[in-house]
Amino acid sequence: MRPQELIDESIVSWLLEHSDPSVRYWALQNLQGLKPAHEEVRKAQDVIMASDCVRRILSAQNTNGAWGDANDMYNPKYTATTHSLLILAELGAKRTQAIERAIEHLFRFQRTSGHFLGDLPKTEKGRSSAVKDGCCLDGNILYYLSHFGFLDDSRTQSLIDFQVEYYNWENTGWPCRAYPINPERVFPSNCYMGRIKNLKGLASIPSEKRSKDVQKIIRSEIEVILENQLFRYLRNPDGSRKAKVGWTRFGFPLFYQSDVLEVLDMLTGLGVRDERMQDSIDLVVKNRRDDGKWILKNTYNGKMLCNIEEKGQPSKWITLRALRVLKRLYGEDLFQRA
Repeated sequence: MRPQELIDESIVSWLLEHSDPSVRYWALQNLQGLKPAHEEVRKAQDVIMASDCVRRILSAQNTNGAWGDANDMYNPKYTATTHSLLILAELGAKRTQAIERAIEHLFRFQRTSGHFLGDLPKTEKGRSSAVKDGCCLDGNILYYLSHFGFLDDSRTQSLIDFQVEYYNWENTGWPCRAYPINPERVFPSNCYMGRIKNLKGLASIPSEKRSKDVQKIIRSEIEVILENQLFRYLRNPDGSRKAKVGWTRFGFPLFYQSDVLEVLDMLTGLGVRDERMQDSIDLVVKNRRDDGKWILKNTYNGKMLCNIEEKGQPSKWITLRALRVLKRLYGEDLFQRA
């Protein structure tokens, strides 16, 4: 299929419908090329704050800023503080007093190193904890701190400094004691899932604000991901590469998990064009239905504070992400008709 045949004007119009203000908010910017300050974009974000999912999440927030147990910002999964903030950011929610309360509560979990852990430190000794696993958590936190306008906060800068300092230059990536369960079954020495989330966080920093170290890490991580052909980082008993099958079933949101489409979205957003991406690009195109839409195949519905779309049905979120990738790969001309 030629690139020109991948885009249909009716599909872009479908994504721009007012019925899903979050998708509309991102489509206006990513597919129509409007700036965040544009009136249509600002109006769309205002509507997001009144949308059912955002209202459900914010209504579950405690007065202290937390969701659920104020002493645990990670559990229960998908409804606790950090998960709620991540979903709100991905939905395009804007910074409000409720968000600010949540972020201030979140910073209570930050260690003196700049690293975040899920449990609230009880003492200064606990705050000085050297335990540094779960670095995927840091990546997601950096992503939504950036989205909500906390990038220049000294505490966010401390997080970035930690990510740079803790980076393993010899083997690349960020060490985690939970990875790997079996070193003989993977190629990367350090957590592959964690590197995706950390790269996502670092990529959220505007290019002009990235330090030389951050730029160097981004280049290093891009190369590792390309070496592993994005989703072939598992090792067969005979030493050959094996695909992470779960990553071929596209979902939204993904939390600490990932998939091929999210990785492509991140790489193309960083301007990467490489032949080692081709199998992943082909996979995205293959998953396009004849009507030009993509299906939601992976979901956390029933575990989150609100359900997002329906598994097995056409997904605006997956379609948005796929078209965003295709636009970056094949150019603006594909969207001129829309």
